[in-house]
Amino acid sequence: MEAILDKIQLEKFIFEGLYEDVREGDHTSLACIPVDDRSRAKLLVKAEGVIAGIEIAEAIFHHVDPSSVLDTRIQDGDDVQYGDVAFYVACNTQALLKAERLVLNTMQRLSGIATLSSRFAFEVEGLPVKILDTRKTTPLLRFMEKWAVKIGGCDNYRDGLYDWIMIKDNHVDACGSHTAAIRQVHQYLKDQNLNINITVEVRNLVELQEVLNIGNITRIMFDNFELPILTEAVAHVDGRFETEASGGVTLHTVRKIAETGVNYISSGALTHSAGTIDLSLKVIKD
Repeated sequence: MEAILDKIQLEKFIFEGLYEDVREGDHTSLACIPVDDRSRAKLLVKAEGVIAGIEIAEAIFHHVDPSSVLDTRIQDGDDVQYGDVAFYVACNTQALLKAERLVLNTMQRLSGIATLSSRFAFEVEGLPVKILDTRKTTPLLRFMEKWAVKIGGCDNYRDGLYDWIMIKDNHVDACGSHTAAIRQVHQYLKDQNLNINITVEVRNLVELQEVLNIGNITRIMFDNFELPILTEAVAHVDGRFETEASGGVTLHTVRKIAETGVNYISSGALTHSAGTIDLSLKVIKD
């Protein structure tokens, strides 16, 4: 599974992240570090988990000092433990200190997401199911957080509202019924000459039957179904459409949900409930 970062978005993120923290200059470093001084530093891991963001760190250091050199000892997606050194970096010292916090904040957050995603993937190992993230991401950081989900071994759902139709409870209630919502979606897609996958959320077996009767969709999402009802619902679909479970998904429940036979399990927890992995950047004294 290849995780690819959008380079244009990444460069924009680096520029804005540095502006937020540095503005007209890192006055502390400018005051006490010679302009031509160079240092070597190491990225020290201070907790167990899955590392993510080394590729981003290299881009940040190269942005602040094009002559910087990263000596990576661990790759994105690798398991790490306390005391590991992820990389060494040789860089202009003022640039190094300017970039330090952006590198650490980003890598700690993304490593937390990758770590949690890895644990979810482990829980369903051996079962024919994919764990998906959602749109419950930090505004403007979605492209990196979804990248970290893939680094951790799970999969991405839609990138946003623009690339996948998802008819949820609010859409159904506003339209009056699943039938009306699905028909209006197809008319819209026809009018706009769009070809987009369609997921429809159902809350019970009655709604499921209505959706099955009209069909012409990609996937049915079962929202907060209890396990026995979920098993029955998956059997009733009988492979006619893709199936997805959502709601109440935790590390303790995900395998039992997967054992019902659903094709996909979506969980906002991959991003919104992920913690961080403690990291530090230490200058190496000669």
